[in-house]
Parts: sequence; structure tokens; C-alpha cells
Amino acid sequence: MRILMIQPNYHSGGAEIAGNWPPSWVPYVGGALKAAGFTDIRFVDAMTNYIPDDALAQIVAQHQPDVVLATAITPMIYQSQATLKIVKQVCPQATTIMGGVHPTYMYEEVLKEAPWVDYIIRGEGEEITVNLMRAIANGTDRCDRREILGLSFLENGQIVATPDHPPIKDLNTLCPDWSLLDWKTYIYTPLNVRVAVPNFARGCPFRCRFCSQWKFWRKYRSRSPKQFVDEIETLVKQYNVGFFILADEEPTINKSRFMALCHELVERNLGVYWGINTRVTDILRDEKELPLYRQAGLIHVSLGTEAAAQLNLNLFRKETTIEDNKRAVRLLRENGIVAEVQFIMGLPNETLETIEETYRMARDWQADMTNWNIYTPWPFSELFEELGDKVEVRDYSHYNFVTPIMKPDAITREELLKGILRNYARFYSHKMLEYWFVKDPFKRKYLLGCLKAFVQTTLNKRFYNLKRLKQKGWHTEIEFGFDRDRILTPEQLAALKQSSKAAVAVTSEMPTWTPSVEGTLASSISACGAPNDLPEYHCEALGAEEPPKDTEAEPIMHI
Repeated sequence: MRILMIQPNYHSGGAEIAGNWPPSWVPYVGGALKAAGFTDIRFVDAMTNYIPDDALAQIVAQHQPDVVLATAITPMIYQSQATLKIVKQVCPQATTIMGGVHPTYMYEEVLKEAPWVDYIIRGEGEEITVNLMRAIANGTDRCDRREILGLSFLENGQIVATPDHPPIKDLNTLCPDWSLLDWKTYIYTPLNVRVAVPNFARGCPFRCRFCSQWKFWRKYRSRSPKQFVDEIETLVKQYNVGFFILADEEPTINKSRFMALCHELVERNLGVYWGINTRVTDILRDEKELPLYRQAGLIHVSLGTEAAAQLNLNLFRKETTIEDNKRAVRLLRENGIVAEVQFIMGLPNETLETIEETYRMARDWQADMTNWNIYTPWPFSELFEELGDKVEVRDYSHYNFVTPIMKPDAITREELLKGILRNYARFYSHKMLEYWFVKDPFKRKYLLGCLKAFVQTTLNKRFYNLKRLKQKGWHTEIEFGFDRDRILTPEQLAALKQSSKAAVAVTSEMPTWTPSVEGTLASSISACGAPNDLPEYHCEALGAEEPPKDTEAEPIMHI
């Protein structure tokens, strides 16, 4: 059976400024399939290679796959749907499968818009994909699919969602096949080396209201540090990887395991550098261990500082203060680690003054790098439920952290975006000189490489999708390019708000989440998108890890 995996050709001007990132789902799902006996697997990265739809159609036609898998985060969803439509047009007999965070929760909407998608895999994909592929290979998927956990599909015009699949109990069973990737295309610009995005842990015990990863993974689990570093050694020695980013939501939450990972990397001396995203509280907790982390090759830490005002931190349900953020930056810098801070911009209470305040904070904290991310209200997150009637733009292709989906109360979208771009210009103008005086030679090289990536993508206008800025004489206009058919009118928003209130009263009676009716009812979705009236597999029986006592974490929520 010929299996084709496709990364859809979607670009936003966000994370791509640092280079081309290998899609993690391909080696992990592909490796699970190969371990199960499926050997004829090919991957086409239409995103990294900018493959247009007509060329992709030719590739699919030439390969004649029996099954095609594609992924979709929220801004990629329309291109993913279009990709699988192309597959059906040139290979009508092929079974089309979509996975990822967005279709996990929005499967009803996806199946209504794209009925050519045969199956949606909800949640963690490795085991579900193998189970489905075995049924397809045996020719029994049509009669057995209601018994396969974690699927959504159309049957006689009706949407069917099977109960959710349990999380993978032991992440040490993961067997990624990194040979599926064309490694010469995945280059991390700051160091000009090959880059990988492996999984050390999955899940998050925290419940930030703008995020749904804690629902997607459901339980925090991590791999054996030794086994994980075995994988890193393979990436370094077989595929010449020089830098990796941990794909984890919270890699440092289990301090003892993270320290063991660092000790293992120090002992093996692989010469590889890496970066993580983590919480301010973990950096403060690990103050004495930061020299070990740097010795292990950790060079870049991105901190979720999030907001300029403590009011916003409370809104996000973060557990940090402004002073905590400043101290965490200082500790990282003192230990030779690049400290990057992340601000979330564009909430309803954003003003020109708060935009300016984030710039002053970044400078006052002496952050090495700063990102200003525009708040993106995931349609399946808790915060969207509260703000949904204020979100008139439902064009998901722009839900990319660089486009103002929500209009602040006091300023326009244009003023918000121009203020953010002004912050970037001022901040990195200062860094052009400051980076040259960094004492640590490797950190200096790294930061200058980051600056190079920033300048390159600014000149080619990929950074922050600068192509949408149009100069009209002395005036700059912004063409956001929203699909007008996906923008709700004030009347539709008012009706949506009323229907949402009515839906809350009957949530317990509703078999599925219906976007066309509720629109913002994130609370009616259970783990991995399964309707709430289906049986739930409780995590207590799965042997998954609890966060250790030294993490200062909230208890994991059983969904």
C-alpha cells in the first residue's frame, strides 16, 4: 500500500524567519507506520519547497498513492483542505486523512466544508493512524471504522465521531523515522546548520486560557532522558543536525528529568545546540542549574512573559509578575543563554500606550530578543468562548500570530500592526550595535545570526507578512486580505452571542459541538474533540506521569 504524507503549502511570516522547520508529525507518525509494517511511505513538503497546487497535483498523479495524510494547524486549514481536494481530483480512489490540532476540535466544520476528507484523526496521531491504516489495508475500514477510537468521518451525510483514543502510555515506544525527511532543506539560519524538532515530553499541566494544548495531549508524559538523547545522537551523527528545538509545551516542568537530559548531553558531548520555550517560574526555580543547562548546549530560551499589564497576565491565567519576568531574563543572560521574551498583543484593552509599554519593558529587561505576537483567538480555546462575539473575522488562514484578528476597543487594526512593527524596528536597530559587544563569542555569533535572519526576511518581506503594507505616497496602507465571506456582520455577531447563551443552557443535552450554532462553545468539547456524551477513557488508568512536587504546577485537570 502506497502512503503519501503531505505538508501543505502554507506560509504566514511567523516562525519561518529563523529557517525551514521539519514537520515533526512526519517522522513520528511515519515511524509508527513503518514499525507496523507499512514500508512504502513518501513525504512531500509542499510548504518548505513552496510547491504550488498544480505541481503538487502532478506529483500526486505520478505517485498514485492509496492513502494520503495531511496535517492542519488553524491557519493552515484551508490549504490542507485544498491539498486533499487535489488528491481526490487526480486520485479519486485514494483515501484522504487529515490530522492536527484544528481538525481535532473543528472536525464538524471541516467535514462540512471539505466532504472529500475521508477521515479526521483526533489527537495524538501515532496509534490511531496505525489502527486506521490496518483497516484500510484489510479493506475493512468502512465496516470497522466506528470501532476505531479517535476518528471523525461522514457516513450517509451524517458526521460520526468515535470515542477518543487514550494518550500513548509510554512515550519511550515512539520510534520516529527521520529518514523520511530531505535534510538538506531544513536549515536553521542563525547558525547555518540543519535543524530538528524532536519530542521529549508531551502535554502540559497548566491551563492558560488562550491555549488548548492541555486538552489535546491531556496528560503530561516524558521520555527517558537516555532514550531521548539516543535519538539526538542519531540526528547528529546520521543526519548532521547541529541545532534542535524541543517541540514540548513544558520541557522543564519535570525538573529531575530535564536535569538528567542535560547531564546525558554533557556526558556524550555531541556538539549540538538547542532551544526551548518555557515558563518564567521554571527559570526562577532553576537558578542554580542554569550553568548546567548552558553546558548541555541550551543556548536559546523563549519565555512566555505574554503581556505588558498584570491585568492581562491575570486574564491569561498566567502565574508570573512583571518583576518575575525581568529577573528571569537577567538570570538567563548571566548564564550565557539567549533570553527571548514573548508579548501577546491586540487584546480588547490594547492601546497605543500599552504597545509602547511593551517596548519599554523589553529594553528595561535587557532582553536579547523580543517577539510581539498578535493575540490569536483559537476557536476551540477557553478564552475564545468569552471573546467570541467580539471576533468578527473568522478567516482562519489569518490566525497566524502576525495578523490582528480582533480589533482593540480604542485603536484600529492598522494602528495595532503599525505600532508593533515600529517596536520591532526600534528594538532591533539597537541590537545591531549591541550584539557586537556580547562577550561570549558563541552567543555573539548566534545573536548576529538571528539578526541576519531578521534582516533577510525583512528585505524579502516575509517577516510579519510585510507584503501587505502598501506605500501610497507618504502614507502606508495595510491590506489584510481577509476573506469577506468569512467576516461576520454586527447582526450575525449579536445573533451568535444570543445563540451561545441559549446553547450554554443545553450543552449537556447536545451530542456534538456545532460551530454553526454555538460558535464559541469551547467548553462543550471534551478531550481530543470527542463529543461529551461518548465514553471517556480516564487518565488514571493509563499510568501517565504526574508533575513532580517541585514544579509548582497546578494539579492536572482530568477532562
